[in-house]
Amino acid sequence: MGMLIIVDQPPYGTWAGREALDMAFSLAAFDQPVTLLFTGTGVNWLRKGQDASAIEQKSVEKNLAAAPVFGIDTILADRMSCQRYGLNATDLPDGVTLTSADAHLLAQYTQTVFSG
Repeated sequence: MGMLIIVDQPPYGTWAGREALDMAFSLAAFDQPVTLLFTGTGVNWLRKGQDASAIEQKSVEKNLAAAPVFGIDTILADRMSCQRYGLNATDLPDGVTLTSADAHLLAQYTQTVFSG
């Protein structure tokens, strides 16, 4: 089915998540099927209304909003991680699907990459 890129790092304080997002955009730009899965602290990428000005960074929301432009149509969020970080479906951007990050999901992809 393509590549699953798992973002399991927080949106700020490390570049690992941004590098994973750059990889996803690059692959998608070359018509490679890519799905993004946010899990663990990575689900905080999906939090609406982020204000990163206190740490002098731009919000990652705009980066993530570019995913459909690059051809990434499937963005998944691990349901258990969302619950752990106090996120529900209304806290997530439109188009994000809640799922279970389990072996059944991973088996649907030919390749899997972790950001961390």
